[in-house]
Amino acid sequence: MRMTHVLPAALMTLAAAGPALATPCSDEITTLEKRLDSAGAETVTGKEPPGGPTSSHSDKALPQPPGGKPSDPGVAPSAAGIKEARDLVQKARAEDRAGDAQKCRDTILQAKQKAGALP
Repeated sequence: MRMTHVLPAALMTLAAAGPALATPCSDEITTLEKRLDSAGAETVTGKEPPGGPTSSHSDKALPQPPGGKPSDPGVAPSAAGIKEARDLVQKARAEDRAGDAQKCRDTILQAKQKAGALP
């Protein structure tokens, strides 16, 4: 087989494998970003996310947040906590790109704690 045929075939194989290269931490980053850009986060911060609030469009999603307050006051969301969580998500993204899965997971855990229980 000539080299001119091998190179394009190898490039197509790599391109097809691209989506399969997602890491567990990148999946957690994406999920947390959706929470931080949700209508519930907008309620807490008073600001609409840059791309507008997201929706899960899930059959299991509640039509509105449940009433009442969290039983643990330490998980109550705040605008400052959401901002810190967004900053931590960016840090986790950099750690994920660097291939440090454990640091990425630790940072995402911190971000989830900072975000609190969003409505």
